[in-house]
Amino acid sequence: MPLSDIVKLALVEDIGTGDATTLACVPDKARATGTFYARQPLVVAGVELLDELFTEKQFSVQSGIRLNDGDKIAVVSGPARLLLTQERVALNFLQRLSGVATLAAKYADAVKGTGCKVLDTRKTTPGLRALEKAAAAAGGVTNHRAGLYDAILIKNNHIVAAGGVRAALDRVRDSSLSIEIEVRTRAELDEALECGAKRLLLDNLTPEQAKDWIKYIAGRAAVELSGGITLETVRAYAETGADFISCGAITHSATAVDINFRLEM
Repeated sequence: MPLSDIVKLALVEDIGTGDATTLACVPDKARATGTFYARQPLVVAGVELLDELFTEKQFSVQSGIRLNDGDKIAVVSGPARLLLTQERVALNFLQRLSGVATLAAKYADAVKGTGCKVLDTRKTTPGLRALEKAAAAAGGVTNHRAGLYDAILIKNNHIVAAGGVRAALDRVRDSSLSIEIEVRTRAELDEALECGAKRLLLDNLTPEQAKDWIKYIAGRAAVELSGGITLETVRAYAETGADFISCGAITHSATAVDINFRLEM
């Protein structure tokens, strides 16, 4: 969905038939300037959406910039009614997306020097996936597949439905998309490697188990780890030799950051 359509939906949801308070209190011809400020250390994301909301943007930082409490994010100008009516939608986007970027940066920082990349997942807010994945990338992690259409990820239920590891891999062998398969046992692992699998997903292992499995794989396939990996444990998983770690928490559990908007007439 285009950004303009996402913004329009948010505005319709919030404004409805009109901003009753602003229309009653603010003169029609009044103009104003508004400034968005960080109220805590954060990694900003979503500033591109301000172009969809305000006609006159005087200043803004770029998404991915780390800010401290009190730093300016953007300055916008225009009719006072417009600024007041669209303030909350702008803040909702900035606070949510900057929250994702800020958490993503913590994960990226936690694995520095290991050679392991942290991936986001499809565990996103319905309708906001493109925005949340852009925010995750702004924070320094790597985007995994965008949806069900741009990569093949054979998980345990696919294996059951296909009739086994070999059957599933045989069915996708001629695909032009990247192919990854989840394996849950050493037997499935051996079968996947015998079938030429080049990327494996290992789910719900401890760091010690993951290190043992990765040693056994010995570079025959790239390895992604997933399953309940937290900010506190991600470094230990990264040090197992894994190529990738996927963390749904980056998008599904990010806390909105504190950003405010100050109006000046």
